[in-house]
Amino acid sequence: MQTHDVVIWSIRNRKDRAKPYQLRWKVGAEPKSKTFLTKALADHFRADLLKAAKKGEPFDTVTGLPASMTKTEKAALSWYGFCRKYVKMRWKGAAAKTRESIVDSLTVATFGMLTDKASGLTKKEIRTAMQWALIPRQADESAPPHLDYAVHLLEKGTIDVSDLADPIVVRQVCEELTLTRDGKRAAADTTARRRRGLNTALEYAIDLGELAENPLKRVKQKRVARDNTVDRRCVVNPVQARELLVALSYVGSWHRGRGRRLVAFFATLYFAGLRPAEAIGLRGTDCALPEEGWGLLTLEITRPSSGKQWTDNGTVHDRRGLKQREEREVRPVPIPPELVTILRTHLEEFGTAPDGRLFRNERGGVLGASTYSRAWEEARRLVLTPQQVASPLAGKPYDLRHAALSTWLNAGVDATVVAERAGNSVEVLLKRYAKCLDGRDCQINRRIEAALEADQFKR
Repeated sequence: MQTHDVVIWSIRNRKDRAKPYQLRWKVGAEPKSKTFLTKALADHFRADLLKAAKKGEPFDTVTGLPASMTKTEKAALSWYGFCRKYVKMRWKGAAAKTRESIVDSLTVATFGMLTDKASGLTKKEIRTAMQWALIPRQADESAPPHLDYAVHLLEKGTIDVSDLADPIVVRQVCEELTLTRDGKRAAADTTARRRRGLNTALEYAIDLGELAENPLKRVKQKRVARDNTVDRRCVVNPVQARELLVALSYVGSWHRGRGRRLVAFFATLYFAGLRPAEAIGLRGTDCALPEEGWGLLTLEITRPSSGKQWTDNGTVHDRRGLKQREEREVRPVPIPPELVTILRTHLEEFGTAPDGRLFRNERGGVLGASTYSRAWEEARRLVLTPQQVASPLAGKPYDLRHAALSTWLNAGVDATVVAERAGNSVEVLLKRYAKCLDGRDCQINRRIEAALEADQFKR
């Protein structure tokens, strides 16, 4: 039934409620009400009702809405429901690391989207529950007993996606993106990554008709100078690199060969400039190892490490193509005779895994980051001085790649060639890797002193 008998009252504030701003109106003899998170949202809705009443539109006594609003009114989508829908849409085509990043961005944003129903949950409980809930599962799969209560509260305890149209709400969410788990300021890169993830999700909310525009565009981000360059203190020189490789052969018991089987792995990071995930995916068939001269690695597969819950095969290591390249695209990397010899020796002693991989753990499985990182730290303690061990010098296995690219650039190799072999763009290469080697300052200082002394004798 429709009527023109409409009375619209003022907005009232009920401070003890999750959505404190309530608008009441009456259509005929039927009282109606709707609550809002902020006064701005309530004002906007009230203005639409007043505009329709002024135009003389009939109001429906069941919905309480005029004809123009009845056509567009639909069931509100909660933030929790939206997150599940968005992750399900993105999951199939995303890499494991991307999936993990998406869930992290949405989970942190959830901290700013809670109603009173879920306000009693700790951030740790929310993280665990959201991580379980956002991974696509069978529709009838129930939450584990220890997560059931938290998941139930989140299903009912998040505000609507449309509430992000209010500046106060979206600013509160953006503030959460800048915090670590212990409430401190997160690194600039972490904040930027989370914001990118949320931004893409909100674009999908626009596609669904939940938002008219992306609210993040109205929140100006404080510009923080981010230094993405490699710390020059972490870069080893060739002598230090070779000493570390030798030291690895003394790590662990000799008969089990824990350290010896890793020498060739670390050598590929240093002499070929490979990323650890690329070296882990390296197969015997990818290697051309002549008895003399330079060899060639043809990279095709990477095995980045992630949690079992993020991969399709349920293992820790995802199986992907090369970073920032089309699937099945390869990258040829010429390798010096020294690395050729190391790899030939490795194959003679350890062979390959059943699937052809060069590097494996002691049980034959995929080489894990914890395994090679522990061995690397032991080698550092064997070779470096106590002061160097405490410093960033070769602090992480990835620093060997930094050292390789820095060595090539310092040797005068053209940046385009280095970028091609490293799998980087020239822009990224020059921005991040053009660093002096450890110990080069002494050489440079001697050259300056020599130039100054030569100038003095001219006088």
